[in-house]
Amino acid sequence: MVQCPCDSGSYFDECCGPIIGGLPASTPEALMRSRFTAYARGELDHIERTHAREVREKYNRSATESTANSVDWTRLEIRGCDQGCEGDDTGTVEFVAHFKQEGQPMVHHERSNFRREDGLWVYVDGTMNPK
Repeated sequence: MVQCPCDSGSYFDECCGPIIGGLPASTPEALMRSRFTAYARGELDHIERTHAREVREKYNRSATESTANSVDWTRLEIRGCDQGCEGDDTGTVEFVAHFKQEGQPMVHHERSNFRREDGLWVYVDGTMNPK
């Protein structure tokens, strides 16, 4: 059993694996964790599939592949979540994704917006370096 890259403390097969495999995420946080894990593992179909419709239309697969291949995702830190519970149609997740690029430690800090689309949580957009 392999620990999940999303730093949940759970095993991949019990955490992000089923979501990346196609099962719906129960919350925006679960979707955010699975998206981080998908980046870390190069599972870019999951990234594309979990974008909101309007984001999928503009999705640049080659740019995403280039980014995924040029960094080593090392750790995910969830800073907070708002909404995204049963009965909610929107939610936000603030996170810091730690990675190394060309051996240099770096971070990606974002507050991401999610919504339900056809009953499934999807990524809509985000604000970088939120205050």
